[in-house]
Amino acid sequence: MKEAGGAEHAAWRNQVAQVAREIQAAMQRALAAGVTLPRVLELVREMRGDVSVPLVFLTYYNPILAFGLKAFCRTAVEAGIDGVIVADVPPEEAAPLRAEAEPAGLDVVHLVAPTSTPERMRKIARASQGFIYMVSLTGVTGERSALAPELAQQLRALRNITTKPICVGFGISTPEQAAEVGRAADGVIVGSAIVRLVEQYGSSAELLGRVGDFIAALKAPLKGDG
Repeated sequence: MKEAGGAEHAAWRNQVAQVAREIQAAMQRALAAGVTLPRVLELVREMRGDVSVPLVFLTYYNPILAFGLKAFCRTAVEAGIDGVIVADVPPEEAAPLRAEAEPAGLDVVHLVAPTSTPERMRKIARASQGFIYMVSLTGVTGERSALAPELAQQLRALRNITTKPICVGFGISTPEQAAEVGRAADGVIVGSAIVRLVEQYGSSAELLGRVGDFIAALKAPLKGDG
């Protein structure tokens, strides 16, 4: 049993390390290509006329602080962004951001973790705007072979304390997993699996088609097409 547990832990550590390398490589590619926060906001502005669905910005606090809280919130809304998820800012530390986001009309979305207590879930649910981001598992983001067995129970617990939409992310990488989550949640969030495709196909002419086909496959069971 100890040997099996040790092997399982080693495999998990290897997976975590691989995900970290892929995300780091994605960041390095973006920086090498000259990607900056102002350029991303300009990209949103350019595509907003062709995209009718809400757009939510996922980032960390440092780029927003460097841009300026008020300037970021106003510029984001003007560009067409509807909400922002700041992964390293819990509700207890989000007051300065909310003070600028709410007048600008920018939703601040917070994350609920598998380790969140009912009392903390209520606090996060009250603070989160637009929807609540439920993290499906402990550890880092990345693809997993199976969803956490406790996910359905966690969703029920959160449903019991809020009527806000709940979107689930972390570890979702197949249409089957998306369909399973979609039966209980209001939205499915996929990131690392797309990062891996970009890493795999790089500057290949196949890249856009591969990513588009993958996203379509994820969406099909959620739309009732599969």
